[in-house]
Amino acid sequence: VQLQASGGGSVQAGGSLRLSCAASGRSFGSYALGWFRQAPGEDREFVAAIMWSGGTDYGYSVKGRFSISRDNAKNMVYLQMNGLKPEDTAVYYCTAGAIRSIVVDLRRMKYDYWGQGTLVTVSS
Repeated sequence: VQLQASGGGSVQAGGSLRLSCAASGRSFGSYALGWFRQAPGEDREFVAAIMWSGGTDYGYSVKGRFSISRDNAKNMVYLQMNGLKPEDTAVYYCTAGAIRSIVVDLRRMKYDYWGQGTLVTVSS
């Protein structure tokens, strides 16, 4: 399984970026796809995730500014980031997790596969 993230870069505060992640190596029909991020010296933080059916959840700090979507036919997941702030600066990781229960907590569930990360830098 491979998760290949792209789209990171440098942007000024208030700007936008769109991250993409290509998933390959298996069928992801029973998987949630999502994004986490990790800033220097910080713990990894949940950003957003999306079910095959389209159900989503967002981290508290990005809700209302970021939007996650997926193209099931292409095994792609996207993260549209608007209104970027310097505190959004981090390495962003694409991830995939098998759905193991009827009730799903996208923030706390186990994620099985991780991409290599793409750096997002937001300057003030």
